[in-house]
Amino acid sequence: MTEPSVTHPYTPQQELPDHPVPVMQTRSLNVFYGGFHAVHDVDLAFGRHEITALIGPSGCGKSTVLRCLNRMNDLVPSARVEGEVLYHDQDVYAPSVDPIEVRRHIGMVFQKANPFPKSIYDNVAYGPRVTGMKVDSMDDHVEKCLRGAALWDEVKDKLKESGYSLSGGQQQRLCIARAIATEPDVILMDEPCSALDPIATAAIEDLMLQLREQYTIIIVTHNMQQAARVSDRTAFFTARPDETTGNRTGLLVEFDKTSTIFENPSDQRTEDYISGRFG
Repeated sequence: MTEPSVTHPYTPQQELPDHPVPVMQTRSLNVFYGGFHAVHDVDLAFGRHEITALIGPSGCGKSTVLRCLNRMNDLVPSARVEGEVLYHDQDVYAPSVDPIEVRRHIGMVFQKANPFPKSIYDNVAYGPRVTGMKVDSMDDHVEKCLRGAALWDEVKDKLKESGYSLSGGQQQRLCIARAIATEPDVILMDEPCSALDPIATAAIEDLMLQLREQYTIIIVTHNMQQAARVSDRTAFFTARPDETTGNRTGLLVEFDKTSTIFENPSDQRTEDYISGRFG
């Protein structure tokens, strides 16, 4: 993939524009698992230096959409993606595009912290090493990434220890350090706090707000309070059951500024979900 050369007028200190200046977009995105239509016609735009939250009940396709953005669904043999996923106007599913290169630009943090069975240092250094990324000093780069994940002060004296030696919240921050080590443009987070206690969750949320100054962040969360606290824009999904099979197809209901979604949604289904009437 080509390095992005687009300049964006929006910075986090400015008022959020009505429409995002897109780093990524989906156009008529449809996802199938075999004959099952999992996601139907999703159009979204993800803005530079913004946090976008994808919310909705279980089975509505929000994690499926997230995994499409860096081609993680390629790893599911039955998965088929139709439509477009654009990164700086380049279709990441074009035949000439290397999915490994896609994942270097679009990193991912999973629901359950998954450090590699390596030292703290080697967890962070792994991505740059396997991608052949050139850094002046790996030691300096590892320190920079651990500082970026607000973890350096806690681990600087035990970099040779296993990543498994850290607490759950520290492991998740290590995974964030690993994700930013390849200097991505976009960070995807799939329910990054669902397995964490409130203190660790608050630390990750604070970190998201700091990282927004450098990255575009897209999160899936079941926690509506979390979406309200950290995101700039929110996309609400629901699921439509098939009357014959009972299979549920994910639909995008509404996408807007988070303040609008939570205070003045335009669709009654959004209002019902936000108010707890269903979901």
